[in-house]
Amino acid sequence: MRSTKDNSKDSGTAGGTDTEVEFEVAEPRPASAGEVLLRVENLDVSFGTVHAVRGVSYEVRRGETLGIVGESGSGKSVTSMAVMGLLPKNAKITGSVRFQGDELLGTSDKVMSAVRGKKVAMIFQDPMTSLDPVFKVGAQIVETLRVHDKSMSRQAARARALELLNIVGIPNAEARIDNFPHEFSGGMRQRVVIAIAMANNPDVIIADEPTTALDVTVQATVLEAMKAAQRETGAALILITHDLGIIAGVAERVLVMYAGKAVEIGSVDDVFYRPRMPYTVGLLNSLPRLDVDEKVRLTPIIGTPPSLQHLPAGCPFSPRCPLHKPECSAAEPDLVQVDGHDKHWAACIRAHELEGQDRYEAGEIFETTSIDDGLPADALLLSGATGPDDEPDAVTAAGSAPSSEAADPGRHSADVGRGSDSSQIRPSGDEAGGMP
Repeated sequence: MRSTKDNSKDSGTAGGTDTEVEFEVAEPRPASAGEVLLRVENLDVSFGTVHAVRGVSYEVRRGETLGIVGESGSGKSVTSMAVMGLLPKNAKITGSVRFQGDELLGTSDKVMSAVRGKKVAMIFQDPMTSLDPVFKVGAQIVETLRVHDKSMSRQAARARALELLNIVGIPNAEARIDNFPHEFSGGMRQRVVIAIAMANNPDVIIADEPTTALDVTVQATVLEAMKAAQRETGAALILITHDLGIIAGVAERVLVMYAGKAVEIGSVDDVFYRPRMPYTVGLLNSLPRLDVDEKVRLTPIIGTPPSLQHLPAGCPFSPRCPLHKPECSAAEPDLVQVDGHDKHWAACIRAHELEGQDRYEAGEIFETTSIDDGLPADALLLSGATGPDDEPDAVTAAGSAPSSEAADPGRHSADVGRGSDSSQIRPSGDEAGGMP
């Protein structure tokens, strides 16, 4: 297991204390052989003219972690809310959501209330709005337990609530169980929400961006609490996030969404090291790479996601795609098998052109942004020079690229945006010492 350490302040208490947190990147894990707990097939969700989710399909097995990633507005959260039956009445939902073979779509709210929290639990993005501000956190956990188990006494429920708070790492749980949500920090509130989610030992836990707006130190404690919840319950975990580093360290499989549709599905090694959808390539190569000495520019995906009311013809990524050709606008591509096996799928008619390339080589399809045109003083600051006698090492005083790059202009575009700090985003696999 690879790890790095970060010394910073945890905001878990009012004054903050110096803590040393170890960030772990998962070692290779064998594919889960457990039963399929949740199967989503051809899920469609629309709100009037807005087609928010379009034909999404996936399944998760017991003990498995599936990561769902994509830009804001790609349909990640709407997909999970549809599974939980929490969308408003104006949402039109079609397709199939089966939990252990039983259809959930179209069932009554009474039936879903028996499923939610007991069999399928959800960790919401904002714990402050998830928790009732006028009830103590212990009382809210007790309520969750007794709603699904009428025979449980208040004393037994309180004892279980205290146990849960200890499992998720709430310090001095015996005293904090009688605190109100506003008396906790953001990270501690999120851990309370995780405790509520795992209270009834659910079979599936859906975590909707549980680490958003938390600093990296608190993120580590929340992720460890989620791992504890999964170990305690043996549940399948669906993790929705923007953070590719979290996916690399936690998930076994990845589903990439764009414009309401799944555009790539595969193992974490397949998607991170052998992406076959240009959008996935762009996501990975827009991250800074901290494991190289030379200074390189990022390669962002130009443009913005399309409006879900007015999708472009054909592939919705085509206006932003560097591999676009006229055939891309003829029809929207379906997911097809890539790399010769049935575990890796991509929705691109040119996916085969990326086969045999790792994500750094595939990243060369994206061009760098324009060279900085800064003033001489700006160039000195960027280069780290301290005075007129210092020679800039990355950009010249005129703001142009260094001579070595000018001599080899292809090198710059080939190296840009190749990944991020290996301790944060590198999954187990080829470059981590061999495939599992």
